[in-house]
Amino acid sequence: MRTALEGAVSQLTRAGVPNPRVDAELLVGHVLDLNRGQVQSKAITDAVLAEADASRIAELVERRAAREPLQHITGRAPFRQLNLAVGPGVFVPRPETEQVVQFAIDALRAASVPEPVEGPVEGPIGVDLGTGSGAIALAMATEVPHARVYGVEVSPLAFVWTKQNFRESGATNATPIFTDLAVALPELNGTVSVVISNPPYIPRAAIPRDPEVRLFDPEIALYGGDDGLDVVRQVSATGLRLLHSGGTLVMEHGELQAAEIAALLRADGWLAVASHPDLLGRDRATTALRP
Repeated sequence: MRTALEGAVSQLTRAGVPNPRVDAELLVGHVLDLNRGQVQSKAITDAVLAEADASRIAELVERRAAREPLQHITGRAPFRQLNLAVGPGVFVPRPETEQVVQFAIDALRAASVPEPVEGPVEGPIGVDLGTGSGAIALAMATEVPHARVYGVEVSPLAFVWTKQNFRESGATNATPIFTDLAVALPELNGTVSVVISNPPYIPRAAIPRDPEVRLFDPEIALYGGDDGLDVVRQVSATGLRLLHSGGTLVMEHGELQAAEIAALLRADGWLAVASHPDLLGRDRATTALRP
């Protein structure tokens, strides 16, 4: 097994795959149904590897060396406390979004339900615009179980994964909605406590360097028009419509877009607009309050 693992690491390194040892261990673990620690332990003891398993590992390593995303190969993507199903047609959730969603979770936990509200009220409402795999919406729903959460998605290909992950999560307080975020959920106008979005924000002419993104992530989840802000503008308008006064908007964006997005939101009338750095000090999220 040690030889197979080290061979995988070498092959992924030559292919320019970031974190080749991590990916090699995860691929071996996927085939053998082991976690990374168990893979490392068996590699140290040089456990015997069945021929069928060795062949399967070699096949998956070849796919990863061709820069197919690891998550497409395993069919799963970890996100906070979730283990999501992903594949072609849906944006693979990123680790940096785990920090962004914390702003929404904190705001949802602190939210009070506005009055008056027609019908029975079970808790504050959160809406994820452009939910894709459902990562953000399901993180809110599972970590704030007294809230009601809606995940809005317009891509038919992505919505297949949305529905699967909502179903697998068992979160009875989470609902997937297939519609354009610009017209979503008019019945909730003025009642929502938190709106969050990780919209497509890459300018049309800015082609991503990483093959995993450029070749495999769906274009609808990447590109936001000529300046990258077409969907950001829609999120701002929909957020103003859905949120009650004092409600929170959370948006993820590119590290160089914070000032432009802040100006856009202030021009739309948002209050307390603030950008927030990620763990590497890059401005990757903006929050604002509805007046």
